[in-house]
Amino acid sequence: MRGVRFLLEFAKAEEALRAWGVVSTIVVFGSARVSSEGPGRQAQWYETARGFGRLASEVGGALLDGREGRHNVIATGGGPGIMEAANRGAHDAGAPSIGFNITLPHEQAPNPYSTPELTFQFHYFAMRKMHLAMRASALVIFPGGFGTLDELFELLTLRQTHKSPPIPIVLCDKAYWSNVINFEALAEHGMISPEDLDLFGYAETPEEIWSLLEAKGLHAVD
Repeated sequence: MRGVRFLLEFAKAEEALRAWGVVSTIVVFGSARVSSEGPGRQAQWYETARGFGRLASEVGGALLDGREGRHNVIATGGGPGIMEAANRGAHDAGAPSIGFNITLPHEQAPNPYSTPELTFQFHYFAMRKMHLAMRASALVIFPGGFGTLDELFELLTLRQTHKSPPIPIVLCDKAYWSNVINFEALAEHGMISPEDLDLFGYAETPEEIWSLLEAKGLHAVD
């Protein structure tokens, strides 16, 4: 019956997103372990994600204002940390946002800021990833661990292989990502093409993230 469960997991989210008029999303991913009062740069990452969630929701087309269809709606993995921050920013703007949560043994519970009707609990990672990717008009990646890296490389691979539209990808906090991953070394060793380094860019503030997304092809809906 696994195939039936796959179908139900797909259909439930699909029907809800259609009912809310969600045409496209901006996927925001990052660590569930980040706190608004955390040590080091954690609080800054949280506030940047929150600020971006609000900015993108205000200017990207998530608020209907008489239009048909919501564009660039914030979509996250639905959990705490960076995901909570982005959903919270959309909530600050009075816009809906999506939480594609996953059932895990020890974590994670849905955060309280994603729109209840657009908060989903997935059993299968594969179906969750599909929904995260299929409406994505952009991807914004904040500092994170295995799960964040998984989502980042999933989308980078889809872009590299032309299996997805040319969506912009932005990594927040260049210092963090340069320390964690040596992308240039992959190109130097011939593991990726030099032009693959142009698949993504770096930004530090909500405004810089939005500007870079637009420069890389994201379209806001007036």
